[in-house]
Amino acid sequence: MSYIQPETSEMDLVESALAHSPELSVVVPLYNEEASLPLLVEKLLAALRPLGRSFELVLVDDGSKDGTPAVLRDLANRVPELVAVLLRRNYGQTAAMAAGFDASGGGVIVTLDGDLQNDPADIPLLLARLEQDNLDLVSGWRHQRQDGAIDRLLPSLVANRLIARVTGVRLHDYGCSLKAYRREVVSDMNLYGELHRFLPALAFIEGARIGEVRVSHQARVYGRSNYGIDRTFRVLMDLLTVWFMKRFLTRPMHVFGFAGLLTLMAGLAIALWLAGEKLLLGTDIGSRPLLQMAVLAILSGVQLFSFGLLAELQMRTYHESQGRPIYRVRATLRGGG
Repeated sequence: MSYIQPETSEMDLVESALAHSPELSVVVPLYNEEASLPLLVEKLLAALRPLGRSFELVLVDDGSKDGTPAVLRDLANRVPELVAVLLRRNYGQTAAMAAGFDASGGGVIVTLDGDLQNDPADIPLLLARLEQDNLDLVSGWRHQRQDGAIDRLLPSLVANRLIARVTGVRLHDYGCSLKAYRREVVSDMNLYGELHRFLPALAFIEGARIGEVRVSHQARVYGRSNYGIDRTFRVLMDLLTVWFMKRFLTRPMHVFGFAGLLTLMAGLAIALWLAGEKLLLGTDIGSRPLLQMAVLAILSGVQLFSFGLLAELQMRTYHESQGRPIYRVRATLRGGG
């Protein structure tokens, strides 16, 4: 039995994970999944035990308001492979996944939802693709989704194409939680906000090799979806974050400094034009909106350039203080060995 108390710190989770190192960890964030949880664990065990490799089920309760914690306690007493992580309150799916990653110890990590719409029987497909093609991340593709066409399928189709276009990672289904990761890929990523949706893009930024396999998708039987219309706005904001990280994470001066110089030059050009009119033609420029625009452009340009300089210093402090490299080495080959 492995049971982690709610008061467990992030460091304790990591130490607990390192104390045992199974080959495979399955991380499942849970929120109000009392009804589906026993069947989920049953299906996970049925899919994983025949594989003949050591594994653990890391189930993270994200501050559920129903009986999910009680069910987890009961299961932890009966299932030796289960690790239950109970968060103090509802932090969101990204934080729950991050807690699961910290508590896990497997060399390969598989994630899926707890509502039984992802089929645990598909996990061997992801593992096979991960190992056969020597990939770092394999994402599931729900090619026959059992969701409403208007409220889920159409927005998902638009979002997947937009995300693929912005991030450069060509996946059919970004929203599928069923994914398999190598441990080193997860260790390279820090999750904030709602960035769990963009894990393939974040892994791609770190140089990961990514693949995709078709998986089945089941209609939701238990509970109800926790997603609302506000999810669309969160996705858009996080998409902008990922785009910026992909393009300018190690060189923020290239975007802020460039925009600042352009704005500053535009403001100076307008100011020179107005000065010429004043000195050569004697035109009254004191009440002209163009003068206000010139002053605003000059001030904005200076601020943007200064912001870029500060961002550059912050980036360097971030990497140097954590000893975090700006590159990732896949392998080092030496001759004569």
